[in-house]
Amino acid sequence: MSRYEALATKPPELHGIEPSIRAAFVLCPKFTLLPYAAFVDSLRHAADEADYSRQIYCKWKIVSEDRKTPIAASCGSLVMPDEEFGDAGDLNFVVVVGGLLPACLELSEAARSFIRGAYESGVAIVGLCTGSFILADMGLLAGRRCTVHHEHQTAFRALFPDVESVSDEMYVSDRGILTCPGGTSALDLAFHLIDTHCGKARAVKGLTSLLIEQHRSTSRFPHRPYGQLAACGNRKVQAAVEIMERHIATPYPISVLANKVGCSERELCRLFMKYGSDSPGDTWRNIRLAHGHWLLLNSDRGIAQIANECGFSDAAHFTRWFKSTFKETPDAFRRRRRIIK
Repeated sequence: MSRYEALATKPPELHGIEPSIRAAFVLCPKFTLLPYAAFVDSLRHAADEADYSRQIYCKWKIVSEDRKTPIAASCGSLVMPDEEFGDAGDLNFVVVVGGLLPACLELSEAARSFIRGAYESGVAIVGLCTGSFILADMGLLAGRRCTVHHEHQTAFRALFPDVESVSDEMYVSDRGILTCPGGTSALDLAFHLIDTHCGKARAVKGLTSLLIEQHRSTSRFPHRPYGQLAACGNRKVQAAVEIMERHIATPYPISVLANKVGCSERELCRLFMKYGSDSPGDTWRNIRLAHGHWLLLNSDRGIAQIANECGFSDAAHFTRWFKSTFKETPDAFRRRRRIIK
């Protein structure tokens, strides 16, 4: 007996099970590999018992114009399609995987026709990463909400003013179109769909197999109150905001910050007022308060620990500024939200 034969256990027989999720993936030019891999592997683990990976409870395929031509990801990896575009009637999801801009917007007319036909047939459309740009470019997001990565928010709003875009939610579902900003948020959207369509047992099985502690809710992104400054186009302002967000626990004088981005304190203050409405000092404090707000919602840390992690000298100092900004104390805010939940 080979030393590996013990690993080749026979999977249990499962007959007559109709898959609850039937998805087709459309990979755009230079698509991002992580959102695709996160989503499809979530389906794989939920689709069968143990780790046999049969497509039983979930089925999926990659569709393209030419099933013999591999599709290149942004990292250079090549993925082969399974089928050419055809009838979407047996599907309940079409997953559009975005990627590098503007390359992903070069999605072919054949692919766009397939997506539009699926949508018109009542198939739910999922946009991963910059898939939201593709769907908006096709007119499918007009008058809808979607979620966009904070790095692309300014460009998205300029291109598609008729779409309400957010960057502080894991995923958004609006009338048959679901979007997520990419990265690991694709896991959360996938498990939301698995939970909804296949049941909690399938979702828990997938989470456990992927060593994920819990399914994050749609609102568990830390809020970025100055996300527009991070993408305003001014190098010094953007660099300053990036430093602020990296040093939430250890803020330092604005004069030092200005020196780090290559200008005087006076010039930095002028630039912040030009591109925003607050001074650099107020901006940094509000970024730290927003992080404290998020920790109060999404962690069990004590007020003193949160104050320390957000760069406040003590709990009293944090509480004073939190109440001034959010109109209630951190303790009252946490109690009220937990009662509501």
